[in-house]
Amino acid sequence: MQQENNMQANQISAVSLRSHHPIIRWFASAISYLFHPLFIPTYVFLFLMKAFPYEFADITEWQLKMRLFGVFWLTAFFPAFAVFLLWRLKFSDSIFLRTQKERIVPYVICMFFYWWMYYLSRNFNDQPIVLRFFFMGIFIATVFGLILNNYFKISLHGMGVGGACTAMVLFSLYYHLSFGGIISICILLGGLVCSSRFIVSDHTNKEVYTGLAVGIGCQLLAYWFIM
Repeated sequence: MQQENNMQANQISAVSLRSHHPIIRWFASAISYLFHPLFIPTYVFLFLMKAFPYEFADITEWQLKMRLFGVFWLTAFFPAFAVFLLWRLKFSDSIFLRTQKERIVPYVICMFFYWWMYYLSRNFNDQPIVLRFFFMGIFIATVFGLILNNYFKISLHGMGVGGACTAMVLFSLYYHLSFGGIISICILLGGLVCSSRFIVSDHTNKEVYTGLAVGIGCQLLAYWFIM
């Protein structure tokens, strides 16, 4: 049954690729890579650095750069490197994690690193407190993602952009500032990312929209729980 589902998914993906112009496929692939869910925590941290520099006033510029590097190292590099090792060791057939089975271990690995980032954020008093609920939110999202992965291949990109857009709204509420332009850009980018996944992946509407809902809901849950 699993093999049949994989064959059907590959057929759907092949049809999707043939139905779009090469330039559109290239643009969709570029968007998918640039806004990969592993990069979202780094982008959010970088946004907070630029938007609220006074929140990092107690650390030097060098320490701030190392803090940003640490976020990238733990939330992007290590999970990506783990996926690469799984592929090279033949535990997965593709580095792109096209099947539900191939995504189980990467989910667990991301859960560990996201929980670690949340744990570290609890002990840092020299960075924005909003990072606590953000990291908790993406951790909870991976938990729900792992559970739902047993039933269908939920979109990781959907969870990533859904969580990022919601985090921007919650940042605006917490700081009592108008982020209308930034939120609009985030929503536009979220739409581009999800549309790109329809073009270059075999995701169904259910998988992408459920990913968005999980990303949004988990950030709201974390904000209610932490703040």
